[in-house]
Amino acid sequence: MTVASQVKQTLAGLKSMHASFQSLALSSSDENAQRTFHEVMLATEEIISDIKGRIGKLEMEEPQYKGF
Repeated sequence: MTVASQVKQTLAGLKSMHASFQSLALSSSDENAQRTFHEVMLATEEIISDIKGRIGKLEMEEPQYKGF
């Protein structure tokens, strides 16, 4: 497995986690839990953005990885 494919697999996992935290924030009845899930959701958004930037750099450096 190439580095690019591992990074893209990580991105997919992060997106899944983000969706789970979003769902938990919306369905929780405890305000503290809602706030915590929302904060973690926002943190994962930042990480996702960073990873997308890294994927863009990888694809520029190694064009054969583009689109995988």
